[in-house]
Amino acid sequence: MTTEPQGFVHAAGRIAGGNMSEAEWHARIDLAACYRLVAGRGWGDLIYTHVSLAVPGEPGRFLINPFGLTFDEVTASSLVKITIDGAIVGDTPYEVNATGFAIHGAVHAARADARCVMHLHNEAAVAVSMLKDGLLPLSQHALRFYRDLAYHRYDGLALTDGEKARLVENLGQRRAMLLHNHGSLVAGRTVAEAFCLMDMLDKACRMQLAAQATGAELVLPPPDVCEKTFRQLTADPEPEGELEWPALLRHLDRVCPDYRR
Repeated sequence: MTTEPQGFVHAAGRIAGGNMSEAEWHARIDLAACYRLVAGRGWGDLIYTHVSLAVPGEPGRFLINPFGLTFDEVTASSLVKITIDGAIVGDTPYEVNATGFAIHGAVHAARADARCVMHLHNEAAVAVSMLKDGLLPLSQHALRFYRDLAYHRYDGLALTDGEKARLVENLGQRRAMLLHNHGSLVAGRTVAEAFCLMDMLDKACRMQLAAQATGAELVLPPPDVCEKTFRQLTADPEPEGELEWPALLRHLDRVCPDYRR
């Protein structure tokens, strides 16, 4: 028997929450910052799509955006804590989106390393997801995903239990995925890594679409160069984005410091 969300609001139970740790508050700040950066890139889709983050020291719980707020309204304190089983933790007036919980809950449950999961409907990624050949190794940005990009067949709006299992299976251990006719997904070890991977994926998609729009013959690097470049770009075992993230936070502190509330 399979189940699927009924409507857009996740029908969640609620459980009491304890005192918030300092580690959770810092995680909330990072996640709220990510929402503001996504808004600044123009990747939002009204009140839809999501970025989630595992709660430090609380296995089986993650933070996600409150359903009904645009990304430029999200703050550290407004984020909703929810369990893998779907119960909202603590005292919050907010609900969460049903399909958003389904996608993010499935990935968090399957991948301990996927501490930050970002799923967007960014237009360039959706457009490339519609192409039969998907993302081509046309740019250096695209080569970061040469052996690190999965694809997932579109099967409608709501996620059944069977489709969640298929999505997780298709993602495997990769960091990024294009959901055909739907959007993009990245699984980062940190918020910084997830955002920087999505930034690179979005740019790779936009570069490809711009080149294809000219109608001119395209130049693809040979496979050995693609393999070498991918290895070079992924050689560092540490999470990506650690150098970029402090600079991005300084930018937000200048233009919209209220994300820290």
